[in-house]
Amino acid sequence: MSNEAEIRKQMARLCASLFNRGFSVGTAGNVSARLPDGLLMMPTKSTLGAIEPDRISKLDANGTHVGGDRPTKEVSLHQAFYETRPEAGAVVHLHSTWATALSCLEDTDPDDCIPPLTPYVVMRVGTVKLVPDVRPGGPKAGELIRELNGRYGAVLLANHGPVVSGKDLLSAVCAAEELEETAKLLVALRGQETRYPTAAQLAKLKSTFGTT
Repeated sequence: MSNEAEIRKQMARLCASLFNRGFSVGTAGNVSARLPDGLLMMPTKSTLGAIEPDRISKLDANGTHVGGDRPTKEVSLHQAFYETRPEAGAVVHLHSTWATALSCLEDTDPDDCIPPLTPYVVMRVGTVKLVPDVRPGGPKAGELIRELNGRYGAVLLANHGPVVSGKDLLSAVCAAEELEETAKLLVALRGQETRYPTAAQLAKLKSTFGTT
């Protein structure tokens, strides 16, 4: 989908779906999409549940605000994914409950904070890195993402929430949903004897679906 007007409508529709199903509350979370001439981005202080397509912010290729309402304060976070992952066509940042819960737990593995419990989290999300807690909206989060050099398609911001990229809006939203549902399973299974895919199964999934 390359028509800007259609992408604006799709963003509004998918964001409303996320909000209505409890993946975001209040004004938490933000979503962006890459265009040939820049980025579309959630306006600041807006709710995912009621975005007007024409008011979605537009930034040019240099990151200058050129249309729509003023963009989210997390601009740097989104830009960092696009700059380091050329294949990324969209980025979804949520404060979803279960993924955020994992980001708060002391024993969450910072190098693999969403263990590969199911084939689908491997296929759609890949390995998830925990990024240290920094001030929301500041430039530091973007700097930390850039330091990862594009090795991860998704991260958990410590005590904050997930940020997930995808080849397009639908892919990014589906990956964010898969991450959240896997986090819910991981929390539900804590303390239980849990079966994970074998190393051979994981290697096959990663080679087949091109995830890291």
